[in-house]
Amino acid sequence: MLSYQINRPDRKCEERAKARWDAVAKPLHSLGLLEDMISRVAGIQKTDRVSLFPRCILIFCADHGIVAEGVSQTDQSVTALVARAIARGTSNVNLMAAVSDTPVYAVDVGMLTDVDEPGLIRKKTMYGTDDMALGPAMTRTAAEEAIQAGIDTVREMCLKGIKLVALGEMGIGNTSATAAVSCALLGMPVEQAVDRGAGLSDEGLLRKKRAVQRALDINRPDASDPVDVLGKVGGLELCAMAGACLGAMTCGVPVVLDGVIVEAAALAACRLCPAAREYMLASHMGLETTARRIYGELRLEPVIHAGLALGEGTGAAAVLPLLDMALRVYDGVHTFSGLGMRAYTEKGGAV
Repeated sequence: MLSYQINRPDRKCEERAKARWDAVAKPLHSLGLLEDMISRVAGIQKTDRVSLFPRCILIFCADHGIVAEGVSQTDQSVTALVARAIARGTSNVNLMAAVSDTPVYAVDVGMLTDVDEPGLIRKKTMYGTDDMALGPAMTRTAAEEAIQAGIDTVREMCLKGIKLVALGEMGIGNTSATAAVSCALLGMPVEQAVDRGAGLSDEGLLRKKRAVQRALDINRPDASDPVDVLGKVGGLELCAMAGACLGAMTCGVPVVLDGVIVEAAALAACRLCPAAREYMLASHMGLETTARRIYGELRLEPVIHAGLALGEGTGAAAVLPLLDMALRVYDGVHTFSGLGMRAYTEKGGAV
């Protein structure tokens, strides 16, 4: 039985934040989506005194049995290599997150290899999934355990005072699982959902499409049951990130989504509990057709449109300095009253 609490943001706090934005000496709504995001955080945190610190980025790491079908350029050893680098603080996401003074944690929820690094969080539920092109990726019990691991990880961070969580992932083969989950939940055809991932050849892309189609045909995931979908054609890190979204809702903290893999997990979380969507912030728009479909389903609009495709939480890391700058303006003294001038109105005049 999954353990999470349904929570709702405080709309009055969100409205007070919007009123605060209207008092800042600038054209109304001229910081666009950044204003919307800060206002949403006010509702989530249930105060118009918004705080974005302390915060963290959680990178959930796991391996995928479908790699045996030749769906990726590299083998599963790369998952552990990158997880080790994240735990040591030397990976790309660490370097980007350091710009905004944001710590990054690798969370092992299902890697084939045990990584011995002090900075790595251990939440392993099994040693990689099975090959979903031959049968279910995992049992329902394993899927539920991985979802709960994500919920618990966010809860533990919040007990340490974390005010905002950003999500990322690492797992060779997880673009295949993401495609399969997206096909199941959105009714997308495999041809649209499967892409080249980290750069497959034409032959590799064809293998990947065939493998994902076999996984869907053999397992017949039930779109009305998100846990069934995640268990049959998902991944352990996808389960855990879905759980992290539920954990953020439970704890009343905003959760920043990264790219399409995180988005697919967020979609599964919203199918489990629609209220979880109200705690989600979109970072960037990926290149995938699936990314656009999921954000449309979630009714979220990302801030960054820069062709980012690195993954590992880097898109989420990229949006944090933008939120910091917006919050500085929101909290600033450059207001209409401070300048002794009349405020702008919606019609372009002043009052």
